[in-house]
Amino acid sequence: QVQLVESGGGLVQPGGSLRLSCQISEMLSNFNVVGWYRRAPGKEREFVAAIVTGGNKKYADSVTGRFTISGDRIKRMVYLQMNDMNPEDTAVYYCNVKRPGWGQTYWGQGTQVTVSS
Repeated sequence: QVQLVESGGGLVQPGGSLRLSCQISEMLSNFNVVGWYRRAPGKEREFVAAIVTGGNKKYADSVTGRFTISGDRIKRMVYLQMNDMNPEDTAVYYCNVKRPGWGQTYWGQGTQVTVSS
């Protein structure tokens, strides 16, 4: 079974930055989507960012220009660089990968990110 382990979460002040990491147990080329979702308190899980087929990157409107997703195929890592953070970014962030076609989607356990002064 694919294992995803997130790290890098924590407490940051508004306007600050944080970098999340996701260690994946398989080669990134085994998946057609690698990305990040988040769940804020009292809200449903929402899409944040992803790398899709062809290496294209997609972002939620709320994070465009502030967050950057990247991957390292050699290290089997996916990163989420978060800049100019605000309290609305407070959530549990989940790494996810999806196999091609109707393949299984896998999720990490999540890492807590809190933006507060």
